[in-house]
Amino acid sequence: MDRTPADRPDQPNAAARFNEEAATYSVRGSEAPDLDAGVAAIRNVLKTLPARPGVYRMQDAKGDVLYVGKAKALKNRVTSYTQVTKLPRRLQRMVSQTRSMTIVTTRTEAEALLLEAQLIKRFRPPYNVLLRDDKSFPFILLRDDHPFPQVRKHRGARRSKGQYFGPFASAGSVTSTLNALQKLFLLRSCSDSFFANRTRPCLLYQIRRCSAPCVGRIDEADYAVLVEDAKAFLAGKSTGVQARLGKSMAEAAEKQDYELAAVYRDRLRALTYVQGSQTVHAEGLGDGDIFALASNAGQMCIQAFFIRGGQNWGHRSFFPAHTQDVPEDEVLTDFLMQFYEEVPPPRRILLDRALPEAELVAEALSERATTKVEIDQPQRGARKKLIDQAQRNAVEALERRLAESTTQGKLLRELAETFDLPEPPQRIEVYDNSHIMGTNATGAMIVAGPEGFRKNAYRKFNIKTAQTDDDFAMMKEVLERRFARLEKEDPDRKEGEWPDLLLIDGGKGQLSAVMAIMEEAGVSDVPVVGVAKGPHHGREGREVFHFPGGRKLTLPPNAPLLFFLQRLRDEAHRFAIGTHRAKRAKSLTTSTLDDVPGIGPNRKRALLMHFGTARAVKGAALDDLERSPGISKAMAAQIYDYFHPRG
Repeated sequence: MDRTPADRPDQPNAAARFNEEAATYSVRGSEAPDLDAGVAAIRNVLKTLPARPGVYRMQDAKGDVLYVGKAKALKNRVTSYTQVTKLPRRLQRMVSQTRSMTIVTTRTEAEALLLEAQLIKRFRPPYNVLLRDDKSFPFILLRDDHPFPQVRKHRGARRSKGQYFGPFASAGSVTSTLNALQKLFLLRSCSDSFFANRTRPCLLYQIRRCSAPCVGRIDEADYAVLVEDAKAFLAGKSTGVQARLGKSMAEAAEKQDYELAAVYRDRLRALTYVQGSQTVHAEGLGDGDIFALASNAGQMCIQAFFIRGGQNWGHRSFFPAHTQDVPEDEVLTDFLMQFYEEVPPPRRILLDRALPEAELVAEALSERATTKVEIDQPQRGARKKLIDQAQRNAVEALERRLAESTTQGKLLRELAETFDLPEPPQRIEVYDNSHIMGTNATGAMIVAGPEGFRKNAYRKFNIKTAQTDDDFAMMKEVLERRFARLEKEDPDRKEGEWPDLLLIDGGKGQLSAVMAIMEEAGVSDVPVVGVAKGPHHGREGREVFHFPGGRKLTLPPNAPLLFFLQRLRDEAHRFAIGTHRAKRAKSLTTSTLDDVPGIGPNRKRALLMHFGTARAVKGAALDDLERSPGISKAMAAQIYDYFHPRG
């Protein structure tokens, strides 16, 4: 089947349900933005609309998507946008910008709801409620394509063969569970290549975190028993696992094999600890997600608890965007549909309120999950306590968010006044470089704004052309590449990607070099400030801020603005060093032999075993290469020619 824009990576048959090629048509116009023109464009579409379920997209004069909506009857729903006086101000603004619409008909309203969430994820329209979350959720993968299955953390598309357990709320949650699995069931976490090349047990075996199947310390049948116990534990059936461990400990003690009995005892203790460390107790819930919403001062927070097999797999707070003047029920509905675009729905979803379209949402999610999904609002008992706990967490998380944003807004206003900026900056970019004696040089950019650090906007730069012991040249390359990309991707500066302030880690010299780079790039309206450490090179508040024209500024040692700027500078330094260390660690495992055509792991190993070092291989004569084990005369000539090119 040919793929269409409606296809999903995990549901290639989506095109059969949402056939855009057969069910999509557009009506376009080119008038200037205004309310009457928008209503006229919508009325023009109404002439052709059927009274069928489907999804509609409002588009501006450029064809950019403004809003995605679904309807049980498209004609009735779209008609409501022509009754301007009954629309909230937010939708009136949207109608005034509308110049065309795209219509997709579906067989059922549930299909329309699924497609709406998919298109919102794809286009991220400015008038839809958006789930702002730049990271995928981690899972635990227990592979089944190896005689001794590996257990590991997994993010992204689920293409590997095996069972996936999740989602976990954070990397910390999945790491703690993996640690428990290693202690309890001694499953391997190493890669297949590491496993295949072991001749003796690794450190994890010594500290009782692995059963060392790589060197035959456990056979395939006994390892399979551990795997089944691990699956039972992850599915919430830890009582049976506990009973088997207790029985095995008693049998070992009866045979006076006290060392083995101690191993079972330690595993039992670890299991008991894991069972007692749950902060949310959800016995009897099985697989379920819990959601509660809190709103205050125009902002909303949705708190989520993830329960799998009756175990708490973490919680996370979400702050949807574009929620101003949107009813809470609509926000929660849109959130659920977008959230389960990335995460498989569980059998049960508990909410802190009744949704007007709860049956429709459950039907759509059941189709998404291929199993029946129930949506419930508990009124009493243990599940009501879980909802109450989620509600408290939502309120507290929103209060913290509001307090942080208030403080952040105050700091940005003070920053604008202190640095003579026209208005508080919405996007601050901070740059730093890192290298050791000119090796593995990297540049780094971090971004901050009214909501704090925007880690999804961070960027790494591998230094390609500059002399890596010349900090000025490195910074020149980083900024040239950065602004060249901005000029290409957002020349009109309408996407919010242009910085309102650049902070450079350095003093007068670095600032002068950066100003020359900016002038050469034709960028003259972005303020630049250099942040240099003072004479004491400590955190006593002696940083000196350098401005174009030679002006310098120091702030009082206890000024909140100074601490804010120090945090920005330190975050850039941390990110740059982390990037450099990752690059350096990678370089330690590579050699010049990796670039030679035809040299794989086995030939590389043979050459290093014979010559000792890659440098010795590079300097070896052709005769010596031909005498190397596993190297044919043709390959020896190829290696020699690679290192000794003929001019």
